[in-house]
Amino acid sequence: MYAIIDAGGRQLRVSAGETIQVDRREGDAGDAVTFDRVLMVGGDDVQIGKPVLDGVRVSGRLVGHVRGRKVIVQKYKSKNRYKITTGHRQNYTQVAIESIDLPKASKAKKADTTQAAASSDTE
Repeated sequence: MYAIIDAGGRQLRVSAGETIQVDRREGDAGDAVTFDRVLMVGGDDVQIGKPVLDGVRVSGRLVGHVRGRKVIVQKYKSKNRYKITTGHRQNYTQVAIESIDLPKASKAKKADTTQAAASSDTE
């Protein structure tokens, strides 16, 4: 099972057991992190939100804070003796995804449909 979440204005595809990098968040290593803006859940039964799914959460643990690779920015204007080189390193937070929690209603609904299908097969 996988989910597509909205974290910091970016859409990320995550599944349980993965480690992802999101924009810097407050907290220490080991703190719980919850993503409420889940856009889609895929797997056996695909659910698509309009725009988000109600009651679906992605839970994880904060692993640590890291910095991304250095990006070099150069500015130059010809015939003016103007040349500037600067760099930037983005701060990220690593999050280990633990689970994708579906609402209990959809789990019960899915169980009812499988039981109904099983009972109709036996008749």
